[in-house]
Amino acid sequence: MNGDAPRARHVAIIMDGNGRWAKKRRLPRALGHQRGVEAVRKVVRGARDLGLEALTLYAFSTENWRRPEEEVSDLMSLMKRFIVSDLDEFAEAGVRLKIIGNYQAFKPDVVELVEKAVERTARNSGTTLAVALNYGSQDEIARAASKAAAKGAITPETISAELDTADMPPLDLLIRTSGEVRLSNFLLWQAAYAEMLFTDVLWPDFTAEHLKAALNTFAARERRYGGR
Repeated sequence: MNGDAPRARHVAIIMDGNGRWAKKRRLPRALGHQRGVEAVRKVVRGARDLGLEALTLYAFSTENWRRPEEEVSDLMSLMKRFIVSDLDEFAEAGVRLKIIGNYQAFKPDVVELVEKAVERTARNSGTTLAVALNYGSQDEIARAASKAAAKGAITPETISAELDTADMPPLDLLIRTSGEVRLSNFLLWQAAYAEMLFTDVLWPDFTAEHLKAALNTFAARERRYGGR
């Protein structure tokens, strides 16, 4: 590795494996999602303590609507409880909450709760926690390209300026848990030159220590951006 070790500013995580975690233990799938929320708490605190500027979590994709209605309802209830229970801690810790994706498609009570949380933390200058809700990267790119075209030329720069993550640092590291090795329509544009890390750890078992280890792995890599 040449020069100083790279330092990650922005990490994104595809939080996968809640269902398999529960199945391995012969527990209801909903309990796996509950444990997944506990993992979110630990990792957000870890990201803050490790000095990350931004952490993006894939919470609910545009494809997740295909899941059984009861499971979608459970996920919405968990999300609401998480915001209510953890918002004070985030606000006091300087975490800025950001939503990417079309969260307005959710029920009005969810939309209102999300918007109030975003507004309450909008002036915080610590770690940005971006939560992808009803998010699909192809949809995001299409929206960004349409906005860029309405303003003039379509170039990589003008599209990047219209992405949901435009006000965040470039993506450095993308992690996926549970052993799956695919991006699942997540941050496709942003991941163009990001480092990838796939781990067999199921999301409910993922901790701040796993995040720290991932950052150490990132620091040992040589980023070439297409060069030699």
